[in-house]
Amino acid sequence: MANTTAAPTPRLKALYKDTYTKELQAELGLDNVNRVPKLEKITVSVGTGKKNDDKRYLEAVRNTLTKITGQKPVDRLAKKSIAGFKIRAGMGNPVGISVTLRGARMYEFLDRLVNVALPRVRDFHGVGVKFDKGGNYNLGITEQSIFPELTFEETQLAHGLQVTFTVQSESPEASRALLEKFGMPFQKEGGKR
Repeated sequence: MANTTAAPTPRLKALYKDTYTKELQAELGLDNVNRVPKLEKITVSVGTGKKNDDKRYLEAVRNTLTKITGQKPVDRLAKKSIAGFKIRAGMGNPVGISVTLRGARMYEFLDRLVNVALPRVRDFHGVGVKFDKGGNYNLGITEQSIFPELTFEETQLAHGLQVTFTVQSESPEASRALLEKFGMPFQKEGGKR
């Protein structure tokens, strides 16, 4: 007998569907609801750098990404051969490890990031406000210890994370309005970073 109970809808996804789409449509002056900015995916990645042959470090990074995202990470191999870095395309150890989140997991991760992890950053004045031309946003996190899912032992090998928000929007301003609705704490104008 199959389990017929569906998983509950993430809080931010329900808020987006019920209230944020109407509010954003009015604020941005859009005539069609399909033009409202929408979060497509969140990619969480870690570059391995010079430690790409250290098995203990790679295992710690994989463990960190699995715990904070709830999904198994994928190794990223080099796309180009670069003699100066002694890298050959597609061969050897990973140059990075990443996870791509969509759907319910994406909204749950965003909720935990904005409401639990970022407030734990020491001397926090908000995140940067720079978007790319397509309206996507990149957030660099210097240390993984801000995530409460990790124990003290799991944060001994410190490494940073890159969180990329891919947003379907018409402008960076529309993307910023969407992320502000989700609670992203952007730094104030003229504030120090």
